[in-house]
Amino acid sequence: MPKTFFATPQDVEAAFYEALEKADLEAMMTVWCEDEEVACIYPGGPRMTGYAAVREIWRRGFENRPRFHIRTTLLSTVENPFTTVHTVVEYFSIESEPRQAALIAATNIYIRGAQGWRLAVRHASPVPPEALDEGPKILH
Repeated sequence: MPKTFFATPQDVEAAFYEALEKADLEAMMTVWCEDEEVACIYPGGPRMTGYAAVREIWRRGFENRPRFHIRTTLLSTVENPFTTVHTVVEYFSIESEPRQAALIAATNIYIRGAQGWRLAVRHASPVPPEALDEGPKILH
């Protein structure tokens, strides 16, 4: 089966969130670099490094979890020809319980190689809702 080619970091990000919402492990792993240097910090979890460890954390995360929807807000982007860093806020709402939601702050780092763009590092942490209401900080 040919490997998916992602032409832009945005293509990888869209595929990542689609795989996450569907809890599709095979689709999730197509977005990751097949490298021992990849790293994933799951909300509230340890730092996992290496393709096999990242695959295992997603496999466990997808087991027996409720179906949910995700909406993201892009907070910032840093780009160069071979690396792009996206900082986002993810709004998770559980399908069976519309009033139950979670906010996650995530940093996704994408790199470009011979096989197109791939996700190399993801760090995600829970965010208390009141933290988003504070507005931007301005230093004088």
